[in-house]
Amino acid sequence: MATSPIPETAESSTGAPALAASATILPILTAVSVCHLLNDMVQSLLPSIYPILKSSFRLNFSQVGLLSLTYQVIASLLQPFIGMFTDRRPMPYALAVGMCFTLAGTAMLAVAPTFAMLLLAAAVVGAGSAIFHPESSRIARIASGGQHGFAQSFFQVGGNTGSAVGPLLAAFIVLPVGQRGVAWFSIAAAAGIFILYRVGRWRSHHLARATPSHVRIDRHPALPRRTILGALVVLTALVFSKYFYLASLSSYYTFYLISRFHVSVRSSQLHLFVFLGAAAAGTFFGGPIGDRIGPKYVIWGSILGVLPFTLLMPHANLFWTGILSAVIGFVIASAFSAIVVYAQELMPGRVGLVSGIFFGLAFGMGGVGAAVLGRIADLTSIVFVYKLCAWLPAIGLLTGLLPDLDRQRA
Repeated sequence: MATSPIPETAESSTGAPALAASATILPILTAVSVCHLLNDMVQSLLPSIYPILKSSFRLNFSQVGLLSLTYQVIASLLQPFIGMFTDRRPMPYALAVGMCFTLAGTAMLAVAPTFAMLLLAAAVVGAGSAIFHPESSRIARIASGGQHGFAQSFFQVGGNTGSAVGPLLAAFIVLPVGQRGVAWFSIAAAAGIFILYRVGRWRSHHLARATPSHVRIDRHPALPRRTILGALVVLTALVFSKYFYLASLSSYYTFYLISRFHVSVRSSQLHLFVFLGAAAAGTFFGGPIGDRIGPKYVIWGSILGVLPFTLLMPHANLFWTGILSAVIGFVIASAFSAIVVYAQELMPGRVGLVSGIFFGLAFGMGGVGAAVLGRIADLTSIVFVYKLCAWLPAIGLLTGLLPDLDRQRA
């Protein structure tokens, strides 16, 4: 791996993009993206095996939602604090430590004998996510070579790909043998620990060689506090819209297909794989497009642009449900890279804190959404949940309230 020092940020004092190195450091980006794949592949096992756990432990939808809530809220609450801490005190090997938590949680999930142990396993996996995401997002920005949108998309597409592959592997590895089949995924977590240890060595060497001339501090004039707070409120509402809707698909899509179209568990997991695969593709394109036209316009098109498709899906047959879910996954997934990059530009010099806040919001909104939607499904029906959630992307209209950062600073 390359070991030459590179700036902590990639903006000059004039605000023009300045390459952090002669080129983007692809070996580092590739390493964190691959580990993001492994991390999220392991973590996607939990929603993928909900039908198995629901049958084995005789769970209702509220308990299924509580599993998602436990995992995602633990990750949500811890991430901003970890990001803020590592902004002030860099910890090169934090990524490997985070993957160790993921490994431990996977092992616990494979052998948990009670629902309480399932909740504990979900919490440990959530702690692994809380450590992994803000620090790996920081590494991606450092190695971006100034292409912040591309680096975030490249990093995040690994996670989306892992989330898509997880249900597919669950269908062919876990489903035939049951809960204990989860133990096979410990191999992926162990591989991630090895790779992230190497990334930690690179980061440690980079920190040791860094000098004041190497470390670039953003010197954009600070935006008014009121402008920043207003933009953060709008971004939070957009994350709420995106992840509440995604919770309806990632946690309950298999149940929706089984309930409405009477498909098999394996067929429903394959449909989930198609949706998540489309989301991975959308994630990859969102960042580079944002580098060209600006993240604000990507956010606008991604969240509001998906509204016609979400309104159609509850009324479609099985074939068109699969098509519409893929289109929705592709379009809506392109927003998150743009949201993270926009927020990092909004609060320069706070990469870890910003990454922790928005990855934490993503997990938290997803967890709360899973719990709330599970309760609504118990009280009404899973089909009603999809009709209700179809209107969530209309919140994308708020994107028009986001300030144009370059114009504000000028």
